[in-house]
Amino acid sequence: MAKLKRADFIGDTVEIARNLLGKYLVRRLNGESLVCRIVETEAYVGAVDKACHAFGYRKTARNAVMFGPPGHAYIYLIYGIYCCLNFVTNPEGEPDAVLLRGLVPVYGTDTMSHLRFGKPYGKLSASQRKTLLNGPGNCCKALYLDRYMNGTDLTGDELFLCDSPADAGLPEVPAPHCRVRADKRVGIDYAEEARDYLWRFIQEDTPC
Repeated sequence: MAKLKRADFIGDTVEIARNLLGKYLVRRLNGESLVCRIVETEAYVGAVDKACHAFGYRKTARNAVMFGPPGHAYIYLIYGIYCCLNFVTNPEGEPDAVLLRGLVPVYGTDTMSHLRFGKPYGKLSASQRKTLLNGPGNCCKALYLDRYMNGTDLTGDELFLCDSPADAGLPEVPAPHCRVRADKRVGIDYAEEARDYLWRFIQEDTPC
């Protein structure tokens, strides 16, 4: 068990998206470690995927990070409101990434609750608890991630992935054994045949 290295972000991006389920995302913020378990991801493959920002190797100022080295954060804005966190995969020049869609809180839950709803977790409604980390925009808001962190090295200490909370210096937490379901990705009806790719991966029976 250890922090993920750059080599862990190289390979079949679809398989990487599946394999990231159950890993832990750690966000260091003001001396606190916000730790979440990854429960939903989507794969995007630039060379063949019409839903990908870099389909056909189309490079822009917005997606330039996707063309860089693997193991970096690609954070972009949608609808002019929400930020989305992606993990860049594969060698430099191959614009692939895994979109983070859902998390389960493990440590720092009150801080995440304040960032999302302005109150501690114990005062959230049942609906608010369910949606705390449900969806890319909600994940970024709860972890205080914005475009200023676009390009952040995921092998550093500010934002990283690992196998266990112990890798972030925190006590181990038992993780449930969940079935994984492959499904169609969300919000890409424009992507022709790519809209039917089963490149969304979900750990079933999780709170979000």
